[in-house]
Amino acid sequence: MQFSGQTNTLGLFLSKSGGFFAFLAPIVGWFGVAITGTDAGSNQLFGGLQTQAATSLKASPYLFGAANSSGGVLAKMISPQNLAIGTAAIDKVGEEGNLFRKVIGWSVGLLLILCFLVYLQSTPVLSWMLPKV
Repeated sequence: MQFSGQTNTLGLFLSKSGGFFAFLAPIVGWFGVAITGTDAGSNQLFGGLQTQAATSLKASPYLFGAANSSGGVLAKMISPQNLAIGTAAIDKVGEEGNLFRKVIGWSVGLLLILCFLVYLQSTPVLSWMLPKV
């Protein structure tokens, strides 16, 4: 995706949401980890997208990068390989669906809280939390 320019194109497209992209930035990271299973993979996959969107919006690339990574952390609990490892560790192989149903609400609920926090950080309300560069 990086070498073909797809992430930059997606970043430009998503930046059309304007200031609301700050709310969406953690969701991008969340989907990235749900897909790849790793925060590092999500950052590699969508880091360029976040930077491109931040540049287009004249916003903080640090905020969007951190939002990508933080959103990704909240998807670790629902990524398929983590569910498989978790159930195997307690000798409950085959119960991945039950575990998923128990944690999806926590994952989505915490993600929404994070989205709101990142959005506020992109406004004057909590912008003091961002590093001055």
